[in-house]
Amino acid sequence: MVELISENYFLIIYLISLALSLLNYRKYFDTALRYFPMLIAYTFFNELLGVLVRTYPNFSFFNDLEYSYVNDIIYNIYSIVFFGYFYMVYYKLASSQQHKKWIKRLSGIVLLTYLGSCFFQNPLDTNLFYAHAVASWVLLILIYLYFKSKKSEVDSPKNKHNLMFWVSVGLFSFYLVFPFLFIIGYLRFDLWEKFHLRALLRIFILIMYCLFCTGFVMGRRRAFG
Repeated sequence: MVELISENYFLIIYLISLALSLLNYRKYFDTALRYFPMLIAYTFFNELLGVLVRTYPNFSFFNDLEYSYVNDIIYNIYSIVFFGYFYMVYYKLASSQQHKKWIKRLSGIVLLTYLGSCFFQNPLDTNLFYAHAVASWVLLILIYLYFKSKKSEVDSPKNKHNLMFWVSVGLFSFYLVFPFLFIIGYLRFDLWEKFHLRALLRIFILIMYCLFCTGFVMGRRRAFG
């Protein structure tokens, strides 16, 4: 277990984030982020299972030893849940019916992208990285729409107490680079290894969750929005 944690240190930030999300739950229990702790817990156990499958054959989903390390199916399912959750959050926070319509249309495009990817890639043993990239870019658009609706409050002092502000900044900082790193990892593995992009990706994970943690600590109930 010590070896497992030392080689996958980013798992610790998930546990810290989960603990802080629960300790500060009263600040946002009746907001659009009420299920956020559940998503963080799901993220932690999904990542832990992914590491176990990749590292130990006994946890494999397949009997064939050639595919004993394959864990793509759990990440494909996770991504749909993750993006679906935040699309729902930004839909609830949308300030206009026009933005809500855009979110519905863009969510439909993402769903069709995932379905279309299944015809060209086997979701059981292949990561649907093209669909993940499209879903990431759509999430960036939704975050942009959110900040656009809050344009008059961008420099407002209350933003430092707005949990949604910190969550949005965290998501934006990660998904601005994630699609490109992910696509490189699957299409140009030589570059992925040469430039140590896995380590870079984990650094961005740490940044994102540190911003989440900042929001949990700094957040105030009245500032949410």
